[in-house]
Amino acid sequence: MPQSVAIIGAGVSGLTCGVVFAEQGYRTAIFAKETGQQTTSSVAAAVWFPYDAEPLGRVIPWALRTFDVLADLARVPVTGVSMIELRQFSRSKEIQIPNWAIALGASTLATGLWPVFKSGFSLRVPLMDTTIYLDYLANRFAAAGGSIVTNVWFEKLEDVDRKFDLVINCAGIGARDLVQDADLEPHRGQVAIVPKMENLSCAIVCDDAPLMYAIPRTNDCVFGGTNDVSDDLAIDRATTRQIIQECSRVLKIEKPNVLAERVGLRPFRKSGVRVERERLRDGHTVIHNYGHGGAGFTLSWGCAREVVDLATL
Repeated sequence: MPQSVAIIGAGVSGLTCGVVFAEQGYRTAIFAKETGQQTTSSVAAAVWFPYDAEPLGRVIPWALRTFDVLADLARVPVTGVSMIELRQFSRSKEIQIPNWAIALGASTLATGLWPVFKSGFSLRVPLMDTTIYLDYLANRFAAAGGSIVTNVWFEKLEDVDRKFDLVINCAGIGARDLVQDADLEPHRGQVAIVPKMENLSCAIVCDDAPLMYAIPRTNDCVFGGTNDVSDDLAIDRATTRQIIQECSRVLKIEKPNVLAERVGLRPFRKSGVRVERERLRDGHTVIHNYGHGGAGFTLSWGCAREVVDLATL
């Protein structure tokens, strides 16, 4: 059984794994090029929903396990987690409510108040305000004795100090280069941060083209978005205008001021989320935990628990 653990990546997957391992008594260190609001995780709207991740046979159990943890955290305001009504819509087709959503109490939505949509359903889900939640995880990790080493990147997993018994690969899209995984595909997401909207108390999502979502947070609101296969991290002002225009049209509001624009690369893996154990050539044991697509927050606790299970084999 490993005693010391090195985790690569300080996004939501790396931080959650760090918390789980550190709170179980492992000597745990996170190594990351970027942390906090510089990570891809900080760009996420972070509403719980199994989006853009495969295969569903593994994704849904991870997501449901995460749902339970987040629902408990929502009882503690300082975590940045809250429960919110999610309204999922389609512009073009009749939505079939997934069985997992029915089990969580989802119900069909009348679209009379939303004539731009053809159908929809509603359910209550956790929402993680990334401006609060990522710091909560980092602080919880530190309180359990964990350490975060910043401004560091490894060219290969074998570069991790051999004093660590176990390496956890939570590198996200960086795993393309770190482990030469050609199955990883960058799904570019651009969002606009706008002022808090007092009359918006639910999350609105439509993943027909064009992808559109409006997610209210503690101090602001996230308007999105895009899901294009691209490595481009540059802000596209024309895309921001389109996002603002579509969200304003759906919400029937005047176009709000844009407080910030952000771009992140969702780490979608064509062959499915990778959570598996492997022995490296140098004898190190590594457990991979990446490829979560647009569902990193949604799968975070479920995958972290499975990583711990794999570590104790």
